Amino acid sequence: MKNVADQRYYLVREDVLTDAMHKTLQAKHLLQSGSVSSIWDAVKQVDLSRSAFYKYRDAVFPFHSIVQERILTVFLQLEDRKGTLARLLSTVTDTHCNVLTIHQTIPIQGRANVTLSLDVTAMDVDLDDLLQSLKKLDFVESAEVISSGAL
Repeated sequence: MKNVADQRYYLVREDVLTDAMHKTLQAKHLLQSGSVSSIWDAVKQVDLSRSAFYKYRDAVFPFHSIVQERILTVFLQLEDRKGTLARLLSTVTDTHCNVLTIHQTIPIQGRANVTLSLDVTAMDVDLDDLLQSLKKLDFVESAEVISSGAL
C-alpha cells in the first residue's frame, strides 16, 4: 500500500461507486452507530464479503466525515542540533497548521524522533507541499505521514 502522502484523493458522486463500495459504507455506518458489534455482523447484514470490506474500508468515506476530520500525524527523524525543533515548528505554523501534540525522543547518537499531531483545517498548502517543505529542512532526515484524518 502506498504511503498516505503519495496517494491522491478524489470526490466522486455516489452513483459511480461500485456495489461493494456502497455496502462497505453501510457496514461502516452500522459499526460506528453501534447497531452491530463486529465486522462479521456488519458485512453479514449488508451482504458483503469480509475481504471486500477490508479492501475498501480505508478507501471510501462519507463526505461529511472527511470535512470534519482534519488531523494529521507526521513522524520525523531529525539530526540533533540546537534550534531544530523551533525551526521545524515554525515551518509547520507557516502553513497555518495548528500543532496539537509534540512527542520528541531523547537524542541518541545525534538523532531524535519527533511525532507531531496537527490540525490541518486551516492549512493553506497541499499535504505534498507540506511534506516537501519539511524534507527540505537541512536537519530533517525523513518525514512521513503515519495517520491522516481524511486528507
